[in-house]
Amino acid sequence: MIVNTPHFSVQRDFIDNYALAPKTVDAVKSVKQVTSDYAAIHFAGVYEKLHIISTEEKEKLQKELLHAEFNKTKIQAEETLLRYTAIKKIMQKCVTEVYPIQKEMLTEKIDKVLLHPIYGNLIFLSVLFILFQSIFWLAQFPMEWIDVGFSKLTAILRNLMPEHFLTDLFLNGILAGINGIVVFIPQIMILFGVISLLEDSGYMSRISFLADRLMRKVGLNGKSVMPLISAVACAVPAIMAARTIENKKEKLITILITPFMSCSARLPVYTILIALVIPNTYLGGIISLHGLVLFALYLLGFFTALLASFILNIFISVKERSIFLMELPIYRMPRWKNTAMTMVQKARVFVVDAGKIILIISIILWGLSSYGPSQKGHFIEKSSLENSFAGIGGKKVEFLIEPLGFDWKIGIALITSFAAREVFVGTMATLYSVEGDDDNTLREKMAAAVNKNGEKVYTLPTGISLLFFYVFAMQCMSTLAIVKRETNSWLYPIAQFVVMGLLAYVSSFAMYHLLL
Repeated sequence: MIVNTPHFSVQRDFIDNYALAPKTVDAVKSVKQVTSDYAAIHFAGVYEKLHIISTEEKEKLQKELLHAEFNKTKIQAEETLLRYTAIKKIMQKCVTEVYPIQKEMLTEKIDKVLLHPIYGNLIFLSVLFILFQSIFWLAQFPMEWIDVGFSKLTAILRNLMPEHFLTDLFLNGILAGINGIVVFIPQIMILFGVISLLEDSGYMSRISFLADRLMRKVGLNGKSVMPLISAVACAVPAIMAARTIENKKEKLITILITPFMSCSARLPVYTILIALVIPNTYLGGIISLHGLVLFALYLLGFFTALLASFILNIFISVKERSIFLMELPIYRMPRWKNTAMTMVQKARVFVVDAGKIILIISIILWGLSSYGPSQKGHFIEKSSLENSFAGIGGKKVEFLIEPLGFDWKIGIALITSFAAREVFVGTMATLYSVEGDDDNTLREKMAAAVNKNGEKVYTLPTGISLLFFYVFAMQCMSTLAIVKRETNSWLYPIAQFVVMGLLAYVSSFAMYHLLL
């Protein structure tokens, strides 16, 4: 038979409380039974407010404590000092601790290198270079697994599901569109993971300090750096972050140039085009040419933003001066759990937010790509892609983009990706899935695509031309909407759209004909 007996924990004093106040401990214990010397000392300080002691006992204890010369404040102070002394001894035995002053001295030593006008900038460029190298190097394996997995899944479902327009919609519309965005999750996670590590370590604040000198030459200061860095994730919150800039002129310029920074929505477009037209080679056996081109595209957007700021600073006549003050935090080890949570969260946001748009556009595009007008014009019928509604629409705008090296399919993608840049990949996935029933990956389908002359569509001139177009073009409705809200005027978003569109067209045209 099992008998449940009560268990009482053994009461132990953390410090020698009796030696701290022997008379007080004896006084309390002579009146009331307590569990420890520590409890006796604290009992002496609060006995007047306790209901577990009678009035008689209170009077007796008062006399005893008076005789013991009890001083509550003095004993509490001494007890606290003894307690922290004991804690310090335990910490010295069990924990290696760096004192704050040592951390500050170490931070100052590191800053002498990282904030150096020459070495600091070189190290910063090296960090960015490693970031973009890792985006291709680390992500290539999971991306291939995802791409091949979707291809095999499509092939299996095609054999299992009956021939029906709903099957066609699911496989060539919905599934193809989802594949076009899910495949880029590894790259998105790596991008935000590294950014999170830089922020957590305290290095991101140093970037603002380093960039302040450069920013002042183009009419801004270090306060504009954080919105520009944030734009690598998304231009919308980055433009909202410009609210912290007090100077009206610098705030407006920051808002206007922020869309030049390459955001995460451009990343899927960049990576698939780079993979199509740039050889997958390694310089010196370690430097990926893919990563090098990606790095160059991000730098191109950044320096274009600085050039635009320099020009705007000349034409916007506000003479208000600004001061840049910033407290630099000490360096610390990044919190890996926080980084992992950030990566998962950003990937989820990317899939959910982009997925909603892509799913809707993929379904609409599937319908426009699968059906077209009959010759009599009275009803719609199943048609080839070229003679579908999407094909006819693409053909009508082809004359505008043909000088850039683009065909009508790319024209359709340029139009649909105005909703969100990453829709470009989803659009191409839908178009090439509707056109043929083969279960190759999207990259393989695009690589095999040929134009009406039998030549490959995605050549080096066309690929570079398209990359330049997406570096400069304002292909984002959300960004235009937020610029209107922050400036309270339609003038600035319209000007952004027109100027960035013209710059994209001219630069794309120039690169295509230079490389022909």
